Amino acid sequence: MLKKRLIGAVVVKNNIAVQSFGYRKYLPLGKVEHLVENLDRWGADEILVSVIDRSSCDAGPDFDLVRSLAKLNLSTPLIYAGGIRGVDDAVEIIKSGADRVCVDSLLHEDVNVVSKISHAIGQQAVIGSLPVFYDGCSVRWTDYKSGTDIELNEEVMQSLSELVSEFLIIDWKNQGGRNRFDENIVRYLPEVACSCIVTGGLSEPQQIKQYIDMDRVSAIAVGNSLNYRENSVQTLKEITMNEQLRPAYYDECFRLNYE
Repeated sequence: MLKKRLIGAVVVKNNIAVQSFGYRKYLPLGKVEHLVENLDRWGADEILVSVIDRSSCDAGPDFDLVRSLAKLNLSTPLIYAGGIRGVDDAVEIIKSGADRVCVDSLLHEDVNVVSKISHAIGQQAVIGSLPVFYDGCSVRWTDYKSGTDIELNEEVMQSLSELVSEFLIIDWKNQGGRNRFDENIVRYLPEVACSCIVTGGLSEPQQIKQYIDMDRVSAIAVGNSLNYRENSVQTLKEITMNEQLRPAYYDECFRLNYE
């Protein structure tokens, strides 16, 4: 049974896909549908679409975007994040075509709402997004709305793990960088039963292999570097050579060397 996944991540701001650097600087990449269609065609195991400017203005989820992506008839499971305010939003996102939802600010604001979402669509369909950084002593969990952070200790992790199927652990300070993920985040992250998707500054094959081989890591989410060239997904899978990953596949005549 395959237990590990390589997730293609697409960041969306102002209705277009962007290259994001620490969620502070952005460069346009183009139409979201085009990037998602490429990731589906290239063999990503899941696709994460994060619309990062919905919660800050209480705009709610981008249902139109999800419906537009559903019309592509993707063969790859779709995860949606951005602007989810409650049960109705989460249910509608699933009805619109997403397979799972990812919640962030709700984990700070009202865990009871997250619990209700898990009951409504199934805990397996809910991912908890945790933007974090290592401060030299502990892993800190950032609340981007308030600009504050708290220690992500075992008690906090355990309580959250009862609400979601996986954690999306984001090294937000190094997000968008090449080979920049802070290994101390995984090293000092409290051990709980819930598995983790790790992302932020992950780009190089050997770096990705290091984390995909860890027992507690269920998936790697890669964003910017997968958009630079065709066959990036397949090449990463081939180099990492993890038997729990779905095998790479592509036409040999289009093989490209990963640099």
